[in-house]
Amino acid sequence: MTELPGSGRQRLLALLADQATREGFSPAPLAGVRYVRATHDYPRAPALYDPCIMLLGSGRKRAHLGGAVHVLDPGHYWVVSVPMPFACETEASPEAPLLGLSVDVDGAVLGELLLGMDEGGQAPGPIPAGMCATPLSDALVDAAVRLLDCLASPLDARILGPGIVREIVYRVLRGGQGAALRALAAQNGHLRPIARALKRIQTAFDTNLDVEVLAREAHMGLSTFHHAFRAVTATSPLQYLKTVRLHQARRLLAEAGATAGEAAVRVGYASTSQFSREYKRLFGLPPSEDALRLRTAEG
Repeated sequence: MTELPGSGRQRLLALLADQATREGFSPAPLAGVRYVRATHDYPRAPALYDPCIMLLGSGRKRAHLGGAVHVLDPGHYWVVSVPMPFACETEASPEAPLLGLSVDVDGAVLGELLLGMDEGGQAPGPIPAGMCATPLSDALVDAAVRLLDCLASPLDARILGPGIVREIVYRVLRGGQGAALRALAAQNGHLRPIARALKRIQTAFDTNLDVEVLAREAHMGLSTFHHAFRAVTATSPLQYLKTVRLHQARRLLAEAGATAGEAAVRVGYASTSQFSREYKRLFGLPPSEDALRLRTAEG
């Protein structure tokens, strides 16, 4: 039976209302898939997103990145191709909550799809930005609805879910932001080595990372590396490293009960006072006050 116009999106919203019941991000019954829910406005604040595809059934998010604003709403989806720090704000209310779905971007699935599409060896184009908003197609809505349908059953999620996630990645590859994912897998472009540098920063943020070493590992000259890094992330390598360290410190303060001094050392700061200044500049509160606020909110 042919669905009436808009009925797929109505079904998407209904399924999300049933399944996305916890505030914030929560795991779905399939690895790499998360629900998103907000029941009130969240003002503009720093965020750090891992590579993902995100779509909404209701509500709105805005990402502020390098002077640009990327709007996520029921008519658009986000593609985040590399770990991205940006400022994010959310519009929602108890009567009209934000409800959404996030699907991780898996490099192995991406590579297999590109081989099947015979696009593994395409010549590199311009360096794509690490995130962008794109109009949501009916085909992508249909795949998301089928994914949510199978997530209602743990067995269906385990057996059918991976194939539908694969289809979602394929639909994105065929859409307006497919270039960003293709560039991520390309052997001869600039996004892939920058993505490797970002992963290195994400995993070794607590060490004395050197930008010149990162550039050499990316097989780029220092100037080319800086240009490509900024094209992808809208920031410099040192600023990106600082942002990652501060987000990791915030997690230690909120979840592990660390003191400001302990968090500073564990994320690679030699000076606690410098850490506290930069933490307050990013998050708006000193580390101890912010940690108390976060723990109180979670409680």
